Amino acid sequence: MQFIANGPEIPNVLLQAHEEGRVVFFCGAGISYPAGLPDFKGLVEQIYRRIGTVFTERERYAFDREQYDATLNLLEPRLPGDGRLAMRCELAKVLETGLGHKDAYDTHAALLHLACNPEDTLRLVTTNFDRMFHAAAKHTKQKFHAYTAPMLPIPKNSRWNGLVYLHGRLPEEPDDTALNRLVVTSGDFGLAYLTERWAARFVSELFRNYVVCFVGYSINDPVLRYMMDALAADRMLGEVTPQAWALGDCEPGQEHRKTIEWEAKGVTPILYEVPAGSHDHSALYQTLHAWADTYCDDIQGKERIVDNYALKNPSDSTPQNNFVGRMLWALSDKSGLPAKRFADFNPVPSLDWLLEAFSDEHFQHSDLARWLRRYLNDPRLIIWIAQREGPLP
Repeated sequence: MQFIANGPEIPNVLLQAHEEGRVVFFCGAGISYPAGLPDFKGLVEQIYRRIGTVFTERERYAFDREQYDATLNLLEPRLPGDGRLAMRCELAKVLETGLGHKDAYDTHAALLHLACNPEDTLRLVTTNFDRMFHAAAKHTKQKFHAYTAPMLPIPKNSRWNGLVYLHGRLPEEPDDTALNRLVVTSGDFGLAYLTERWAARFVSELFRNYVVCFVGYSINDPVLRYMMDALAADRMLGEVTPQAWALGDCEPGQEHRKTIEWEAKGVTPILYEVPAGSHDHSALYQTLHAWADTYCDDIQGKERIVDNYALKNPSDSTPQNNFVGRMLWALSDKSGLPAKRFADFNPVPSLDWLLEAFSDEHFQHSDLARWLRRYLNDPRLIIWIAQREGPLP
């Protein structure tokens, strides 16, 4: 299912799991780019710039190998006074910017809607420290409970209803304790995932009980590495977990390589195109917005898809704009209401939808049979039935 032209194809199995309330979106720094906030690499660079220091040889070695958590672990002890707190105060100043940007938190608002299951229970996880989700909720007047590390819910408990800040959250007011709890250096990650293991336990339990979809992570993100290492350890012990997904960027022509890299981490990628040399992730953001709009509108969202494409010729559908996939997804709704809308649409949708796009299993709804009966005098329908040696459904 492709929600927008030139967007990623969301697999039907993931869409179905999401509609059943079994998907948890796991959000990284990429969702905050529209607010002007940096990724992990940019965060490290800005911290050094604000402190007014340069990389030592060891720090440069770690940084060039994308070990940004290790870079900050080396920086903290060489700062004067309480280096740990000093570094984190500068980190907070970097991430406090961005709320004034136009459309800064539209994607956060979309994810807050997508993360609500049919019972209106919110289950969402982020490793970001910023308060963009709170800004989005304030803007949309949506209330939610926040769980901040290390005080985390049990991700198999029906009482989990809220947003989990897995690596901590920036406080609204100055709070040294909250800053010290942020999981940002390799030492912090070691405690959270290896020694105290509270983050590893949460991740393991989450993957056992939900279908996880990563959003806003790069393939080499150190945060992703720690999480997937923890999961790999569980799998070595025989744990069986549902399939994990990731919405990942990809330059044209690099699809096969990117797929192999993601699958090596135990994650199935859903790739969206980013032009070479650019940082344009609009295909991701627009897909999440359209998905959220359709999901929030429920049946009306799928009926809107029928309205938009019923009179189009299915042969005009392309991989870049796969509106046939959108139509098939809408018509497959178990309620049968989108199919009824298609069957009764005026003027009548072309029989080419049957001849070029629909497969037999899509005609289980009696309402689609009503559409076919509008073509009883069309020889093409008679030929189609004869070729399948079956009666009109």
